[in-house]
Amino acid sequence: MAELDIQPYEYSEDNIRTLAWNEHIRLRPGMYIGKLGNGEHQDDGIYVLLKEVIDNSVDEHMMGYGKTIEIDVTDTTVSVRDYGRGIPLGSVKSASSVMNTGAKYDSKAFKKSVGLNGVGIKAVNALSTTFDIRSVRGGEAKEVVYSKGDIVADKPVEPCDEADGTRVTFTPDGSLFEGYAYKMEFVEQLVKNYVYLNTGLTIVLNGKKYASRHGLLDLLSDSMTSEPLYAPIHLTGDDIEVVLTHTEQYGEEYYSFVNGQNTVQGGTHLTAFREAVARTIKEYFNNKYEYADIRAGLVGAVAVKVEEPVFESQTKTKLGSKNMAPDRPTVFKYIGDFIKKELDDYMHIHLDVVEVMQQKIQEAEKERKAIAGITKIAREKAKKVNLHNKKLRDCRIHLNDAKGDRREESSIFITEGNSASGSITKSRDVDTQAVFSLRGKPLNCYGKTKRLVYENEEFNLLQAALNIEDGIEGLRYNRVIVATDADVDGMHIRLLMITFFLQFFPELIKKGHVYILQTPLFRVRNVKRGKTVYCYSDAERAKAIDELSPNAEITRFKGLGEISPEEFTHFIGPDMRLDQVMMRKTDAVGDLLGYYMGDNTRERQDFIIENLVVEEDKVV
Repeated sequence: MAELDIQPYEYSEDNIRTLAWNEHIRLRPGMYIGKLGNGEHQDDGIYVLLKEVIDNSVDEHMMGYGKTIEIDVTDTTVSVRDYGRGIPLGSVKSASSVMNTGAKYDSKAFKKSVGLNGVGIKAVNALSTTFDIRSVRGGEAKEVVYSKGDIVADKPVEPCDEADGTRVTFTPDGSLFEGYAYKMEFVEQLVKNYVYLNTGLTIVLNGKKYASRHGLLDLLSDSMTSEPLYAPIHLTGDDIEVVLTHTEQYGEEYYSFVNGQNTVQGGTHLTAFREAVARTIKEYFNNKYEYADIRAGLVGAVAVKVEEPVFESQTKTKLGSKNMAPDRPTVFKYIGDFIKKELDDYMHIHLDVVEVMQQKIQEAEKERKAIAGITKIAREKAKKVNLHNKKLRDCRIHLNDAKGDRREESSIFITEGNSASGSITKSRDVDTQAVFSLRGKPLNCYGKTKRLVYENEEFNLLQAALNIEDGIEGLRYNRVIVATDADVDGMHIRLLMITFFLQFFPELIKKGHVYILQTPLFRVRNVKRGKTVYCYSDAERAKAIDELSPNAEITRFKGLGEISPEEFTHFIGPDMRLDQVMMRKTDAVGDLLGYYMGDNTRERQDFIIENLVVEEDKVV
């Protein structure tokens, strides 16, 4: 055995460093805001910064101070002004720049707050090139201006004639959030969620007013992409609000909140809600039905207010609290008792709703029993195939792992053909990136029943790989990425896969888990200069040619299989380009799928002919 040549490493007091509070945040931003990003995705860091500031203003409203919050957002800068009590003037500097400092440790001042650890607004400060905080109380104002957490101006207290409250203006640091820009559709949804959960609160976003009179009922009405089978059931109580209905869609769909925070990954409160609803309905019908049939097509929302909530990460996307408060019942008991009484009472009064609900449950039961025989065989087959890696090259870290700080990075690439999957497999991060290889084009599943998912080998194996047969709570990957060639066949496969998800697992798309991988169309390189540029459009190609000289070598990639594993590393790394598949109520998904995937061949043919564009003897 060859001896290892280990070089001595000097380890002394000089190696020990103590970082300033802002240095630590800037060095390890992921500990405080999750990921960085450029604003293309809803969970990018710039939206976490925005939320941290708004949360403080909403907490003031929840404590009974301030009915209006004014927010102004440009591509790069945010200003938030509330009309609450204002930060005590002598504490403006420490509240914004001293870690673990804040009023929310005192539950008398903020009983049911989102931000409890005195970190959030400091993270915004440290990660911004400009951070300006101004507090007004009793006719006096105090303002402090920072840059990357360092004080630029500490202005003295001065008299003013403004209303009490706090104003925070910040510009995220472009050296950390490279090329970032706020997307107003994400900001608008964030604002809507705040007003849904705080009736009586008005948020003025760039001059437009947002308010809600009916709380979660408004949220469900604005969010559902399928028509409800009966008017949504809306129940409210102390520290809890729920709404639910059934639709014809497959799967379940939920929205959950804690103290105004959108817990997109659920948590103890959502688990309690799902179980309590299913159990109450089951008991109403004398235990006749199974939970899976009761929850088929169920759409619901739950919001609770918890004292001193415990979240599983700084970004507060999943509740871990077991109790409603230190001296109150468990989350499970509180929600369970509330649902048991209120939903049961509602069902005994509204027999017309019960009739529709029962019909939906019976239809789900009938379909489940019809495919019961093939599902057992399909499950066993899927398990064997996945275990032997015939279709799935799995990764080591998954979204549903109990612990791990890289769960959010877990991804699965759905590829076409062995050559493409081979290239990705060889260049992927084996810790967080899995690969699933399609064999040819998947079936058009529009209008089909869920029996198809089990009878079709590709769909059955994919469902098993994702672990979504019983709902997306067990989803193994945070990002489900469709990776196909940038040609007509590749586009068709993308559409077929999106149809599959919309038809049977719409919540995957609604929760933001489905993406399309952008891969380069061209490689432009100048060998003499040793420079290579990968281009995703004709415009990028023209720009690259200008930069590298007209004599540059140009390669057109016809398919993913033509890209070497070494090159693929650039396209599926930290900076990979992804287009998130989004779904909104205004998209009229049913009509779109019916038009593009239904049997109206003549209509589609006429549309294509009428919209052909001829450009220099080339059909576009």
